Amino acid sequence: MSDDAILFDVSDGLAHVTLNRPARLNAVDPDAIERWQWIAHEIADRDDIGAVLFDAVGRAFCAGGDVLAMAGLAQGEPDAGRVIRSLADRIHDGHRTLRESTKPIVAAVQGPVAGGGLGFMLVADLVVASDRATFASRYSDIALTPDCGVSTLLPEAVGTRRALELTLTSRTLSSAEALDWGLVAEVVAPEALDTRAREIAGSWLTGPTGAYGQAKRLVRSGLGRSFQEALDDEAGTIGAAFATPEAQFAIAAFAGGTKR
Repeated sequence: MSDDAILFDVSDGLAHVTLNRPARLNAVDPDAIERWQWIAHEIADRDDIGAVLFDAVGRAFCAGGDVLAMAGLAQGEPDAGRVIRSLADRIHDGHRTLRESTKPIVAAVQGPVAGGGLGFMLVADLVVASDRATFASRYSDIALTPDCGVSTLLPEAVGTRRALELTLTSRTLSSAEALDWGLVAEVVAPEALDTRAREIAGSWLTGPTGAYGQAKRLVRSGLGRSFQEALDDEAGTIGAAFATPEAQFAIAAFAGGTKR
């Protein structure tokens, strides 16, 4: 196993991103934050990447920020809040870059997710969880407030009321509850998790990859703009997609099937 805080590999169009600090429950420290930001831009910029598989090693998926590492970094600083804000800004740049990219992301969540780990998980477009996974906020346990996009991504996933319940209490969701809330898309047995996540990523790579990417972009972008702006973007995007050889072949095959 590499010493990298986050592993990154690209093979046959699939980018594989793995949180790799199991001894710290995959909480991110400054080195991991720097690598996360770099990986996010690498994924967004590379034309040879069509889909992303995001997972983690060890018993937990992600415990958010490594509070002990960050406290040590800020110790003795006259403006400790500025130090932490700078780290948060770098995480957020990575999150925004991945969210705005045209690369669909599936997360395979094998174990507990807490705090900012919810934000890392919800950067993915689809989440498949092991039935052993659990989900909690825990920010209030250390008198902190949400970061890593949690204040936006969590309400988008489960609604404002449920997001408030999870954020303002010590409630921990089971995988079944997370599925019921819409926090995850599927729950599978632990031994089936990697296979199922790879199936999803593979379907994006063997299907109309460009269309999947643009569909992701449209849905993600539509949340923060006017209806007319969304309609104009949809019209331009579907027009461009219709003209591609990939779409012309699929449309011809569909038309041929309906005539039989």
